[in-house]
Amino acid sequence: MRWKLVTCAVASLTALPLAVVVPAGAAPTGPYRAEIRRTAYGIPHVKAADYAGLGFGEGYAFAQDNLCVMASHLVTLAGERSRYFGPDAATDDPLVSTSNLASDVYQQAELRSGTVRRLIAQPAPLGPTREVRDIVRGYVAGYNRYLRDTGVSRLPDSTCRGAAWVRPMTELDVYRDMYQVTQIEGVEQAIDPIVDAAPPTAGKAVRTKPPVLPKADAGSNAYGLGRGATRGGTGGMVLANPHFPWAGVGRFYQVQLTIPGRLNVSGVALYGTPLVEIGHTEHLAWSHTVSTAARATFYRLTLVPGDPTSYVVDGHREAMTKRTVTVQVRGKDGRLGSVSRTLYDSRYGPVVADGWTTTNAYAIRDVNARNVRAMNTWLAMDQADSVAQLRKAQDTYQGVPFTNTIAADSTGQAYYADASVAPHVTDDQLKSCAVDGPELALDGSTSRCAWGSDPDAIEPGIFGPSRTPRLSRTDYVTNSNNSPWLTNPDAPLTGFPRIFGDTGTERSLRTRLGLDMVKQRLAGTDGLGPRGFDLASLRRTMLGDRDLSAELLRDQLVAYCRAHPTLTATDGTSVDVRSACRVLAAWDLRTDTGSKGAVLWRAFFFAAAASRLFRTPFDPAHPVTTPRDLNTADPGVGRAVADTVQRMTALKVPLDEPLGAAQRYAGIAIPGCPGAEGCFNAIYPASLPLQADGTYSDVTSGSSFIMAVSLTPAGPRASTILTYSESANPSSPHHTDQTRLFSAKRWVQDRFADAEIAADPAYRTTRVTG
Repeated sequence: MRWKLVTCAVASLTALPLAVVVPAGAAPTGPYRAEIRRTAYGIPHVKAADYAGLGFGEGYAFAQDNLCVMASHLVTLAGERSRYFGPDAATDDPLVSTSNLASDVYQQAELRSGTVRRLIAQPAPLGPTREVRDIVRGYVAGYNRYLRDTGVSRLPDSTCRGAAWVRPMTELDVYRDMYQVTQIEGVEQAIDPIVDAAPPTAGKAVRTKPPVLPKADAGSNAYGLGRGATRGGTGGMVLANPHFPWAGVGRFYQVQLTIPGRLNVSGVALYGTPLVEIGHTEHLAWSHTVSTAARATFYRLTLVPGDPTSYVVDGHREAMTKRTVTVQVRGKDGRLGSVSRTLYDSRYGPVVADGWTTTNAYAIRDVNARNVRAMNTWLAMDQADSVAQLRKAQDTYQGVPFTNTIAADSTGQAYYADASVAPHVTDDQLKSCAVDGPELALDGSTSRCAWGSDPDAIEPGIFGPSRTPRLSRTDYVTNSNNSPWLTNPDAPLTGFPRIFGDTGTERSLRTRLGLDMVKQRLAGTDGLGPRGFDLASLRRTMLGDRDLSAELLRDQLVAYCRAHPTLTATDGTSVDVRSACRVLAAWDLRTDTGSKGAVLWRAFFFAAAASRLFRTPFDPAHPVTTPRDLNTADPGVGRAVADTVQRMTALKVPLDEPLGAAQRYAGIAIPGCPGAEGCFNAIYPASLPLQADGTYSDVTSGSSFIMAVSLTPAGPRASTILTYSESANPSSPHHTDQTRLFSAKRWVQDRFADAEIAADPAYRTTRVTG
């Protein structure tokens, strides 16, 4: 056991740039004190007597591991990326696809608007609670203390060592970071059209195409297992499998946070957020999956004739507001210049470029535009110890920004809810207010189409808890990013507002596989032992790496190509496909790193994507087993086989290349496959076509934090994997150590109790005060 004592003098926060003045009564009454206990793989277990101290210890530990990633994101939040990195490069946020210049204009406009300052100045529950303010204040102080003690010139990560853009963090940074997170499924996806928006002028081309709001590159799987689905004395169990980026601020940081007698939670926090968003307490565990509920609607504005910056509502004229933003830009010669943009706003929200003509324009309204309650919600969930307490936390603060919640507790209660913030647009409004243009575009010329509200909603414009989809079971609940409808096929969820998602429609292959794995485990037909889940079978289910598309179609494709040993490629070439048939026939139908045939199948599957691949169409009466059967009547199927063999041969890639030889991260073989292919363990290389060297580009997203937890009366028993490891610093011993575990399908023992933590052979502790 090794001890280290770090004593720090905390600098005045008001001396830092963009500092927030903490409300009266929230100032610290004594020094920050925390203990950072590290166990295997560098996982910190932070312990303190109060929330400010807890935040201080977490901020200090996080900075030790990942300061450079956060420092880069602070440049983004300040709207200064063009100054340091040039205007044309993409930002550091993999969830928001935009250039540095567009990001800077948007961020500086948001910063100068003072929106977040006003929102956090509200009293709780709309504004931050006292506990949230304390943990944020401490987190900032801890991060800054590590930066000051170490010095920019001595940072261990060469990515930002000595960089002029590294600066201290402020409390406003943390709140703005979380505010940005809440909107990643909404207005954050519209930064480019917001920045590009301008009224039509003579001689300028008009972008008549209606706007489109893309989805962020995020998803997840989760199981909540009740006492009817578990065995061996277990109450409930949870499987968490969020699919998030493997680089940048979209990564998770694994941590345990403990205030004896008040808080004890273990799990992961998004970079820069001082709370656990997915994890477990002593008797409760939960995870999130990205929900299908809408986060924003477009409003079509009817413009005043002759004035394209004014619009009409209920017959009355309203003028758009304008804000001109000037940002510094570093040119290719290294010199600084400036670029100005004017942004336009309406009563509904920002005006976008697409569809702005002389008669109409579109504005986007984000349901999370006033949501700084997310941190209140997650801290209350971190304090919960039962499904009932978790539900109360969510109902009290109503701040979950864009995800479903899947949970279970030690009594064996399983729970699903889409308790996320959703626009209050009724089914009748979707019919009567819909206008031509993008999906979810409403008529902005009449207040009849404005968002409504519910008596139990915390603020106007959103659905209250009583209207949201929920399901409590003692067997199981699941979600893999489809709508709530088949959370449990034995109890389909219907009757919820359509803006939360659809019913009676085709489910993804990943959703179907997740449900099938539960069904087989409960029947004991999956080869994993007696029926019902225990911790070992839950881990093996998660990393079984089945490929549902192949299970449904492989045998029929082998029979087809055996019957047609020569097929015609798109370019008209005749291709001998007999070797491919033999490889596919011998394949184990898994996407393990050693699986031979997985690379070949993936190439075929995506080559055939434009074909009508399934012969038996989707049937709402059999939603978990349809569509199915290979449609060999479609000539595209044969062409896809020939094209695949032709391309792999041209690249000199063996048709039986093992998956691990092609799919890698930092040189480490990675199991799994894209969710669209039918994999539960969803893994996404940066691009799918094989490169000239027979590999995919490195994995950039997919299974990120995996947690299998059993909630017993004696306390939690859990196993975890942080697939990309704890530190983004390439020189850290914890940069890829868990990645190698993931490659080998090995797990980390979750250490929750003090005795378990102290017994870890890698245990070391640091006491920090300030």
